[in-house]
Amino acid sequence: MRVATWNVNSVKQRMPRLLEWLDERQPDVVCLQETKLADDAFRSLLDAELTDRGYETALYGEVQWNGVALLSKVGLEDVVTGIAGAPGFPNPEARAVAATCGGIRIHSLYVPNGRTPDSDHYQYKLAWLAALKDVVAAGPAEAIVCGDMNIAPADADVFDPAAYVGSTHVTVPERQALTDLMSTGLHDVVRDRWPNERVFSYWDYRAGMFHQDLGMRIDLMLASDPVADRVKAAWVDRKARKGTGPSDHAPVIVDLDTAPDGDIGPVVPPPSAPRGGRKRTTKLPQNR
Repeated sequence: MRVATWNVNSVKQRMPRLLEWLDERQPDVVCLQETKLADDAFRSLLDAELTDRGYETALYGEVQWNGVALLSKVGLEDVVTGIAGAPGFPNPEARAVAATCGGIRIHSLYVPNGRTPDSDHYQYKLAWLAALKDVVAAGPAEAIVCGDMNIAPADADVFDPAAYVGSTHVTVPERQALTDLMSTGLHDVVRDRWPNERVFSYWDYRAGMFHQDLGMRIDLMLASDPVADRVKAAWVDRKARKGTGPSDHAPVIVDLDTAPDGDIGPVVPPPSAPRGGRKRTTKLPQNR
């Protein structure tokens, strides 16, 4: 079974690329984030195309912002939207949908950004993650928790730690919240498979960040013990970030039991000329 997660940054804007990617990679389960469409609009736009490709859909969207989806060829049971006990900002936001697909409980997540460490949105992010931990801890044993987590787990997951000082995504409380979530028995399967490789999943649109491979790894695939034991390949599909009109995120793909493309990771295709971020600090575009 092939499971993928992808922050598409507007499914309407990414529709042609999404459909081409589905045809090329043939994932069995797809978790989407930042769909930015209400459920009726999503269905009107994509239902026919997805049905023709054999997908059932579970949606939790809203107009203009946020939005998550699950697409599955292997069943879609016990769908739950939202996170029980999670706060809103101030109202609940469309950031989580879960379902059982092929016997695995799969969560598609768009974790709050946090904005700045001194903001109310940062506290909201931490409280939201604490509620997520409780949901995941309640089971079942076979689970995948994935999506745009808006946290780089370690300094190795950003191109230059010095560039992110004072920013969200790398602070100690955020990383501790991720560690607490993973303490429920989850494994970061991409990092486990490629412990020493340069692996990013997000590159800012500005300042040529993608072409220089100045990115972050914030799109994660976390799997429970029984599922992690089945992983045969785990990789970032960098090809989907290339070309005209891409999302600023690339899909993360995990193959269970068999690997149709072989163990080809960690990043496909690899960057041609990455710039070494540690040699001299690069300011983030928003801080220039």
